[in-house]
Amino acid sequence: MGGSLLKLAPVFVLLVLSGLAFLFWNITDLEKWNCQTVSTFYQIQSNMQSAFRTAEPSPPPDLNHTYCNHVGQEPTPKEAWEESQLLKSVAWPQPLVPGLPLRQSSDPAQSYYVIQGSDGWRVGGQLEVVVRMNNYLGQPKKHGGDFLIGRLHTPELKAGVAGTVRDHGDGNYTVLFPLLWEGVVQVGVTLVHPSEAVVVLRRLREERPDRVYFKSLFRSQYISQTTICNLCLPPTQEPICNYTDPHTGEPWFCYKPRVLDCDARVTHSKGGYKNKLLTKEEALFFQSNVNIKIPIHASGTDNVTVLPAERAKVARGSLSVTPAGYYYEGSWRPLTGVVMRRFNDVAAITQCLTGKVVYIFGDSTARQWFEYLNKFFPAIDLRSPKGTGPSLAVESKNNIMIQYRCHGPPIRFTGVSTQTLTYVFNELDRLPGGPHTVVALSIWSHFSTFPMEVYIRRLRHIRKAVIRLLNRAPSTLIFIRTANLQRLDPESSLYNSDWFSIQLDTVLRAMFKGLNVHVVDAWEMTLAHEHPHILHPPPEIIQNMMDLMLSHICPVKKKGG
Repeated sequence: MGGSLLKLAPVFVLLVLSGLAFLFWNITDLEKWNCQTVSTFYQIQSNMQSAFRTAEPSPPPDLNHTYCNHVGQEPTPKEAWEESQLLKSVAWPQPLVPGLPLRQSSDPAQSYYVIQGSDGWRVGGQLEVVVRMNNYLGQPKKHGGDFLIGRLHTPELKAGVAGTVRDHGDGNYTVLFPLLWEGVVQVGVTLVHPSEAVVVLRRLREERPDRVYFKSLFRSQYISQTTICNLCLPPTQEPICNYTDPHTGEPWFCYKPRVLDCDARVTHSKGGYKNKLLTKEEALFFQSNVNIKIPIHASGTDNVTVLPAERAKVARGSLSVTPAGYYYEGSWRPLTGVVMRRFNDVAAITQCLTGKVVYIFGDSTARQWFEYLNKFFPAIDLRSPKGTGPSLAVESKNNIMIQYRCHGPPIRFTGVSTQTLTYVFNELDRLPGGPHTVVALSIWSHFSTFPMEVYIRRLRHIRKAVIRLLNRAPSTLIFIRTANLQRLDPESSLYNSDWFSIQLDTVLRAMFKGLNVHVVDAWEMTLAHEHPHILHPPPEIIQNMMDLMLSHICPVKKKGG
């Protein structure tokens, strides 16, 4: 049988060559073919050619990889030291014995919290809640690492504040809440993930950075092909197109098309999500209504009555924890940095932004800010996709311009032109800055599937650009939006878990600490609000974010100033 095939091989080769000759002799007719037909032809040609090549071994699919951590430029010794400190700051406790079964993992239904102290809670004081975690056998947990969040709220007043969780490493946790308003306050404690699930999420982040993959369309005249792209690609025998940023060394790669050059790349888009990432045992730690974002009940009372403060002026510094702010009557009240103003109509917003140029860079949560302002100022049709941008709104009478651009790869948008896909740090370096320039950044969600080193490196480049901008134009106003909580299910937990987000959030705050930038604390603003968690916060929260930003742009004038 094998000998017969070998005898027929010259015939197949002759047929292929004849087909190619026919194609080139009738090249004028090629214009009548569509791109798919031509691409299909080349695919058939490639498959026929591969039949005569010796098969090359390829790596098994879906192997664990650790190839992504240090792709790109090597950090300087100072940067490497900072990176090590940042990684230590997000180190997470984990079980002493790996691979615990579900029955020995944290069970929110059998865990509980207890409010500490007696009566006499007053505004300006602090409420302490102790959480005791038990497993499915009803036994106390002996290790920490559970991901808990806490919220203190009064629904009737539309008041809420985020709590601070302290892990004691032995299955016990303390949640601290500042007491900031009078009346009955309700305690809420939620298990986002048991510690055993966090172990799995950590493994996925380090070993499976390809679980969200990307693609690019390559086109030249009548030929088009799509290939897989990513910030780091697993090693294979396939040729690679290198799109590393020449200024910073930020890496990006695509598999090279078989019949097109690397410079034929025209679009970038999200490819999809890989599945079958977990073992059957691991999947048990990610069950809706069982151990993903499940409230923990109280042992005893779940509320206290807060009395008025004993002193006319409360000393906030006496609190063990000081949140960024809290909600009262549905409005955000920051505790530091600015006096909150309300911009409830177009006249107030126009007056504040007159003569201003607002640059918004980032992901879809940054685009929400542009869309909010776009309700008041008309957008110019740039013939770009609404979801991906770039987008521009102009109000010429009052000299107002607002621009939105998405950040560079990895961005999980669909159909972004490579001509408009730019990195934030490069865009910042193009800005002259000054007292009429406002910059808003939101860069977090699309980095949740990569090792922390990748995010640290990206923020390092952005921070350098921010410092350069502030050096040449110190009066430039810069806002950094933090991560926010979102709705989770078994699938989304593997790609966009709040645990990934809080780790990114911690690094983001640390890297911009001490700079002349303003933080919009989206984490606390979504945690403290009564609205259920969702990736794109609802209009009420977005309005509070914009009011906070506008309050910094147009602060309340001091008396006598």
